[in-house]
Amino acid sequence: MLQMEITNISEGLVTDTAMNDKSTSSEFVETFWMRFHTYMVHVVFGIILGFVGNGTVILIFLRHRNMRSIPNIYIFSLALGDLLAIISCIPFILHAYTYVSWPWGEFIYKICETCKELSIGVSVFTLTALSVERYYAIVHPMNQKMSTKRFAIRMALAIWVISIALAIPAGVFSKCEQFFITVEDPLYICFPFPSREHAKFVITLRLLIYYLIPIVMIGFYYSLMARHLVLSTGRFPQQHGQGQLTQMLTRKKVAVMALAFVIIFMICFFPMRISMLWFFYNPDWAVDYSVFWYYFHIIGFHMGYFYFCVNPIALYFTKSYRKYFNYYLFRCSYGTLDKSDLIQTRHC
Repeated sequence: MLQMEITNISEGLVTDTAMNDKSTSSEFVETFWMRFHTYMVHVVFGIILGFVGNGTVILIFLRHRNMRSIPNIYIFSLALGDLLAIISCIPFILHAYTYVSWPWGEFIYKICETCKELSIGVSVFTLTALSVERYYAIVHPMNQKMSTKRFAIRMALAIWVISIALAIPAGVFSKCEQFFITVEDPLYICFPFPSREHAKFVITLRLLIYYLIPIVMIGFYYSLMARHLVLSTGRFPQQHGQGQLTQMLTRKKVAVMALAFVIIFMICFFPMRISMLWFFYNPDWAVDYSVFWYYFHIIGFHMGYFYFCVNPIALYFTKSYRKYFNYYLFRCSYGTLDKSDLIQTRHC
């Protein structure tokens, strides 16, 4: 069963070598208990933290006018993308990764692959746009075009359109095939790529579009922000009023929050990207496959889906969101909600 463990449902990958495994269907059923860590992690993080957390972020944005700031427009879009991945992917992937065989049919698999790529695209492009917006808010605060909610909404919509266009090929090329381990027990295996060469091209392209290029752009804008903040720190008390100084500090806090999102994204998707590159670019992967790569793959698989659940946790540590999370999740608050919200706050 070791070779079967290379199955990467997070990318829809099953190898030809695995197809030569002569294990019986009963052995596949037994792996349900052997893979306790795979489905429990998804239940805890995906269904509980991810669904509740992102759902609360969306609720906060929709119900409270004072939370509809320019950065929060991007955060709202980010939460929508994460919630889409949790609803459309995790329940089906959970079953498939546990039982190996895919029972939902080819159409559902195409939907899962498309939604997964769509969610990743929305996340990385939104983080990039949020970084650019923070740069202009801090370095060029008088730029009227970048500092309007209308522009932020248009940018968020454009990100969704672009992400949908980039995700469509994932659904087009995905397919499911039927194999027979025994005459009575068919095994349905899904493939996201028509060939290994096509897989190399797509994985390399995704690495550039969804990971390396955005990270370089984000790093560039944050380096400019950091330089500006360092040079201007000593000038603010003398050249600016207290109101402008407070505004700048608020913008700085939002920039730090956005940077935290970026770091979380980089860490969560790094193992998965490396695992896929190693497999497809290593012709001797079956020989080199070891316990290390097995656990590296498992960790990367979990971290990739954990990302869709972790942003609300990061938001909870910001003062502006914490009181709303406390109210909606625990019906208590360390402080009162804004009067404009017209909600009576209950205290612990």
